[in-house]
Amino acid sequence: MISSLLVQLLNGLSGASTLFLIAVGLSLIFGVTRIVNFAHGSMYMIGLYVAYSLVERFGAGPLGFWGAVLLAAVAVALLGALIEFTVLRRVYHAPELFQLLATFAVVLILRDAALWVWGPEDLLGPKAPGMKGAVQILGRAFPQYDLFMILVGPAVLGVLWLLLHRTRLGVLIRAATQDREMVGALGVNQAWLFTGIFALGSGLAALGGALQLPREPANLALDLTTIGDAFVVVVVGGMGSIPGAYLAALIIAEIKALCYGLGAVDLFGVSFSFSKLTLVVEFLVMAAVLIWRPWGLLGRSQGEVRSAAAVEAPMRLLGASATRWVWLLLAGLLLVPMASAQFPYATVLLIDILIAVLFAASLHFIMGPGGMHSFGHAAYFGLGAYGAALFLKGLGAPMELALVLAPTVALAGALLFGWFAVRLSGVYLAMLTLAFAQIVWSVVFQWDEFTGGSNGLVGIWPSERFASKSAYFYLTLVFVAAGVWMLRRILFSPFGYAMRAGRDSPLRAEATGIDVVRVHWVGFAIAGLFCGIAGALFAFAKGSIAPEAISVGRSVDGLVMVLLGGVQTLAGPVVGAAVFTWLQDTIIRATDYWRALLGLIVLVLVVAFPQGIAGGLLALVARLRHRGATGEEAQ
Repeated sequence: MISSLLVQLLNGLSGASTLFLIAVGLSLIFGVTRIVNFAHGSMYMIGLYVAYSLVERFGAGPLGFWGAVLLAAVAVALLGALIEFTVLRRVYHAPELFQLLATFAVVLILRDAALWVWGPEDLLGPKAPGMKGAVQILGRAFPQYDLFMILVGPAVLGVLWLLLHRTRLGVLIRAATQDREMVGALGVNQAWLFTGIFALGSGLAALGGALQLPREPANLALDLTTIGDAFVVVVVGGMGSIPGAYLAALIIAEIKALCYGLGAVDLFGVSFSFSKLTLVVEFLVMAAVLIWRPWGLLGRSQGEVRSAAAVEAPMRLLGASATRWVWLLLAGLLLVPMASAQFPYATVLLIDILIAVLFAASLHFIMGPGGMHSFGHAAYFGLGAYGAALFLKGLGAPMELALVLAPTVALAGALLFGWFAVRLSGVYLAMLTLAFAQIVWSVVFQWDEFTGGSNGLVGIWPSERFASKSAYFYLTLVFVAAGVWMLRRILFSPFGYAMRAGRDSPLRAEATGIDVVRVHWVGFAIAGLFCGIAGALFAFAKGSIAPEAISVGRSVDGLVMVLLGGVQTLAGPVVGAAVFTWLQDTIIRATDYWRALLGLIVLVLVVAFPQGIAGGLLALVARLRHRGATGEEAQ
């Protein structure tokens, strides 16, 4: 038992080096540029693919293998510099969340680029030359390459320490981490400093990927799975702290290794499988650290930030002209099923769009007016969907009753998670919501007896009354229209104004008697409730539900919808959800490389409409009216 546990701890040290290489580059990039770089996981993936191709080209000898690892890191570092120069440099002055949207578009483009170059199959590289065997440790074999990996992390940590403390570049990096505006005021070329940091961070991520060549097959799913791990390590260690990143990687990797080593254990007569915790243990650690020390183990406390990174124009009730357009839109939607004979797919697509609208509107409710950025909103979508399925199949409730009761499951989850989340702000709040979502996903994924596990639940169909697509479309339209209307009414109630006051100036709001934390907690719960309605509608629309409904990808889709439409306009989530869902559906049917095309469209929209589509159109209309008024005065 002791020898087995020791080997697992050594495995943890090896895994810590990999986690550190992934996370330290992300920590450097965030520390200097303040960009939450979603494309960082793609650099790890591309590094592994490039190393595989170079080994195939030059052979698996010592020079070919190690040369491939180093060349892959250099190549991806240049790629990172190119992305920063051509894409991110154009959006530095946009709100921070739109920078995140731009990096997500890069993720889509790079994934399809990898699909085009390397294909969909997993690719496993050869063993490292000279390290193909194993050594005996307490009678157990331990791979030589894993021993080598144990040394890599401390070695890279040492090199980075020398870079940061013994070179002029390191001084600039540390200074920019503390106050990048002052660095620019002193005459340092910030643009090239940012490019260099992106190149260094991307190269480190690629080095981590290339070193996995003998251990892990290259595949197209590595980008999102890797970025999740990187976010966890960076946040646990402290944003911008390199020693913190290594400490966090070490803690998380060792806890995972212990879970593997303990396996199934009997506790008070109940068998508990610690190995199942490996899917979610890093998020449990992150949640615990953020609740106890919100700025990470070795990070520094930052001021509270609730704003969406730009001044928001005062929200106003719909004018007479806008109200007429809303009624015309609703009238047009009511007529759609009548044309189902000519356009049978239109009703199905519009059901998906309507569900996406309510999902995005509920997320916007806390992101825009509340200033609470959530990376895990899919948790409440999934809880609503599974709630509908379990009320229907588990308790035998009628479909109509299940649809009404299901959102209460999402409400309960939002009340529980929101109680902790609203005590944080900025990226820390966002990462805690991600941790809670991943915990929910893990429970759903592994609880086979209750949720169906990875297979999900099937046979979740509407009752006979709503069995036809037309009838279910009208039902969805009623719920979504009512939900969006109620969210809007809440925003213009005293509660909505209190929530926005707590976002804009928490201290002043507290001084006037507003309990900011309680107001934001209630707002978080309201958003979860309406998101649960969207999830329940989704379950009955598809007839089944699977863990993918709670995945990181679903939460990212919601973020994209809100940001694409515009955070600072109430029409933003509606426009963004409709455009994104329509684009996604249309492009998927048009090409196998739909992600790249969608990513390019998103990039164009981000550059053309830095305030989102709805925000950009409103600004355009305002400018045209101003010019018209100026022209009339001149005449």
